[in-house]
Amino acid sequence: MKINFWKYQGNGNDFVILDNRNGDIDLSNELIKRMCTRRFGVGADGLIIIAASAESDFEMIYYNSDGALSSMCGNGGRCAAMFAFLQGISGNEMIFSAYDGLHKAVIEDRCADRLCDVSLSMADVVDVEKEDNFYFLNTGSPHYVEFVPRVAEIDVVAEGKKTRYSERFMPGGTNVNFVEMDDDRIFVRTYERGVEDETLSCGTGVTASAIVAYLINSKTSQLVHTTGGEFVVSFEPEEDGIFKNVWLRGPAEFVFKGSMEIPA
Repeated sequence: MKINFWKYQGNGNDFVILDNRNGDIDLSNELIKRMCTRRFGVGADGLIIIAASAESDFEMIYYNSDGALSSMCGNGGRCAAMFAFLQGISGNEMIFSAYDGLHKAVIEDRCADRLCDVSLSMADVVDVEKEDNFYFLNTGSPHYVEFVPRVAEIDVVAEGKKTRYSERFMPGGTNVNFVEMDDDRIFVRTYERGVEDETLSCGTGVTASAIVAYLINSKTSQLVHTTGGEFVVSFEPEEDGIFKNVWLRGPAEFVFKGSMEIPA
């Protein structure tokens, strides 16, 4: 069976996207893993299936590069939204369903054929746990956030793996973010579970880091720098500690389209 796929990236966080609104594609976890494996497959941090939805413009089903079904992916959601817009599935404003509920996405005015600024509404954050040297919260996916003085010098893979597999976060594990703050922006590096490596950016990770930074610098709109590029994260903190109207904004880019034979 031949299937078409599209490759998209958001600030270096890259994805294979499949249009399965007709329900014809059925992939095993092992095949998803192989498609995402660099040098042996298409290569990506994750795979997104666009499915039909009765309650929204489409449903986004997200798999990490290890082939396992995963929780919400912020950059994946922004890339899925751009894909839907360019494929005529939706207009420049849309609602789609994902692991953690409904999301609104807006394709911003600055948009070329292959590159757009995409804003994505994220789930409300209802609890931020503060420990001695880190914070823990869920932005659609679980995130550990630790502030460090020189984030560029951190061995993200070695240190992130220790936390990701620590007893404190078992059995599901957690994503791990190391954050350096200055007056104008925060710099975030993330170890992603399911990828089991550092990614160039992580949408739910920068969202989590921006919310935690607010607890220190009181900024409700944070400029976030990652190795792959920059984001703006904005939100409305409530008196009860809940963060609402959370938005993640950054670029998304169509990279290429291809086709491949898969087992029937």
